[in-house]
Amino acid sequence: MGAGDQCNRRYEQALEEAQTADAIIAASAEDAELPPLLGVPFTVKESIALKGMPNAAGLVARGGLRMTESAPSAQRLIDAGAIALGVTNTSELTLWIESENRLYGRTSTPYDTARTAGGSSGGEGAAVGCGGSPFGLASDIAGSIRIPALFCGVFAHKPTSGVVPNTGSFPASHADAGRLLQSGPIARRAEDLMPLLRIVAGPDGVDEHVHKADLQDPGSVSLSGLDVVTVEESFVRDMSQELRDARERAVGALVAAGAKVRSVKLRSWRSAVLPYLATLKTASGSQSTAELLVEQGAEPPRLRDLLRRGGPFTRPTRIALAAERLGDSPAAVARLNSEGHRLAHELIEIVGDGVLLHPAQPTVAPKHGRTLGQPWLLVPAAMFNLAGLPVTEVPLGLDDRGLPLGVQVAAGAGRDHVAIAVALELERVFGGWVPPRPP
Repeated sequence: MGAGDQCNRRYEQALEEAQTADAIIAASAEDAELPPLLGVPFTVKESIALKGMPNAAGLVARGGLRMTESAPSAQRLIDAGAIALGVTNTSELTLWIESENRLYGRTSTPYDTARTAGGSSGGEGAAVGCGGSPFGLASDIAGSIRIPALFCGVFAHKPTSGVVPNTGSFPASHADAGRLLQSGPIARRAEDLMPLLRIVAGPDGVDEHVHKADLQDPGSVSLSGLDVVTVEESFVRDMSQELRDARERAVGALVAAGAKVRSVKLRSWRSAVLPYLATLKTASGSQSTAELLVEQGAEPPRLRDLLRRGGPFTRPTRIALAAERLGDSPAAVARLNSEGHRLAHELIEIVGDGVLLHPAQPTVAPKHGRTLGQPWLLVPAAMFNLAGLPVTEVPLGLDDRGLPLGVQVAAGAGRDHVAIAVALELERVFGGWVPPRPP
């Protein structure tokens, strides 16, 4: 949550709602059908609207704003009986994979306060990873659910494109950006992912990208004969040996369950960051980051603000603003968009009816500030947004320093249940979430 900002918490209201839930349970007959999440606490990424809470995405100019209604995805959890504890920290404008901003400060992984919790849903990863919240609601346009889940040792699921509405998110997903942005759950148990996904899924009458989804039962999936793909030579920076070993242990567990394994080389991913960013820019429409800041009440960004330390914006935001000033020719953007479509099609073909196992980052949680200026770090997670595929992040224990290990499990479009079924098996074998070691 915000660094010491009590207005981001609704503990008193949550306690009152918990007492109401207790009274409902006490007054109900044993066979009464109660809301499925009655009395279960949860947290919400601050960039997803929650009634009465801020929705600033770390932007100082929106710090005094309070929401008058909740986003449909959050409201569906509340309607199912869940009790919101509050909202959690993000990167400024949800622009980077470290959750730090001028409004709330910095979020660390609960496994080492010198290291980042990831982003942009780092507050959710930390809240669930430390045991403070049973589950959370987050959003993901380039790994924003999965990277925090990796760094904070928990499960998470980015759904197939178009399953959960993005209505009520800030920044809003303009134009076709809603195809790249998906909201989904973060939880300490794999078995919670599909029930939560079913609750938040479905059209809301506003988000035009959302369709009625057939979310099948992970229990119906047989791992015998399942095609499991691993990827090599995809990182600009080599994958750490500890994450590679963890992935290979996961592959071994699936082989023991009857799966078939093959490996592919994807050197094309090493140059995929520009096609992804061009696709995102085109999908987002004509509004620039600078125009968004001014629209929200911030001062127009000046060149000197982009160059000096301690200015009104964090470094990731300044980098994004500087990149916009450089611009791209229409022909270059068109070429990059075409390459982005090709990469997405290539990935869809490789996954097929099986699953693909690949770390969301090349290393375990890095120390604060160590990811800045490295846009290629988006690629191993963002490629699945580009292709619209469902992905489950699975914790695989801790390394020798007590830092979480994990792997992404991606499946074909509409096969969210297959990715979650693999997560369930890996949780059975490796134990899932491991509480942080005491300091």
